[in-house]
Amino acid sequence: MNEKEEKLLELRHVKKYFNAGTRREVRAVDDVSFAVFKGETFGLVGESGCGKSTIGRTIIQLYRATGGEIYFKGKNIFKIRKSAERNALRREIQMIFQDPYASLDPYMTVKEIIAEGMDVHHLSGSPKERDSRVYELLEQVGLNHEHAGRRPNEFSGGQRQRIGIARALAVRPELIIADEPISALDVSIQAQVVNLLKKIQQQQGLTYLFIAHDLSMVKYISDRIGVMHQGKIVELADSGELYRVPLHPYTESLLSAIPQPDPISERSRKRIEYQQVSDGEYTEKLHEIVPGHFVYCAEPEVVEYRHKYAGIRKREGKIKSWS
Repeated sequence: MNEKEEKLLELRHVKKYFNAGTRREVRAVDDVSFAVFKGETFGLVGESGCGKSTIGRTIIQLYRATGGEIYFKGKNIFKIRKSAERNALRREIQMIFQDPYASLDPYMTVKEIIAEGMDVHHLSGSPKERDSRVYELLEQVGLNHEHAGRRPNEFSGGQRQRIGIARALAVRPELIIADEPISALDVSIQAQVVNLLKKIQQQQGLTYLFIAHDLSMVKYISDRIGVMHQGKIVELADSGELYRVPLHPYTESLLSAIPQPDPISERSRKRIEYQQVSDGEYTEKLHEIVPGHFVYCAEPEVVEYRHKYAGIRKREGKIKSWS
């Protein structure tokens, strides 16, 4: 089996609703299904409030799902009862949080922060082995031994995020959920952190669920991308495919908002405003328009989207005959 054909994580009809007051319900995640294959980076992208971070927090069970199932390595994580299995799951799935300033305990040293998970899961045989592993991780994320005795307030935002990455790596996880890991960083630092994540993935064969709102950065790091809007995935495709052939109007709107590096092109760039239209006559769900490319739509719209796909590819001069 090809490594990327092995499902490491799978969400099936996951829902997370919040009570926002009397008779008011917020459907942060509303019937979301997708799989993340072993060794890949799955990008989850959308505007603030679309539900993407809620998905990440539901996977690691910071939030209790309202409905649906989540499978990790073939096991439904909501049905795990044995403490040993729960502890193993917590070790195998780690999270890198959005805010590097709030996610690190200001009263702990860097060595204590990185080694905390190792201590909880009993992953070091001796203090010497523990320290050696901490120093190894610091070097891996671009820091050095001298940083081990310092506290988080002595570091920049980019350095703090590197510490957060080292903390996640310390327990040797299989899946890392990166929840907007670069959004709080300067643009000049963002590329460094993303390149670091890619390098570590190649070295260790990690799997990432990369959550972000910056489509250009998501394209750079992701193998496949799911676009979220109002708690639903509205389009899902390979990274390059999604950018070359966006089908859902919301995806087109997001892509049109990406700034162009060339000032002349930027001045002439036209923003596509998304206007949601649904008459409610047909049930909408994710339909496979062409192999591997899914769009959230009603059944009668599938043919329209296939014609749209063919038209875009034909204009590119790359279309092949298919039915």
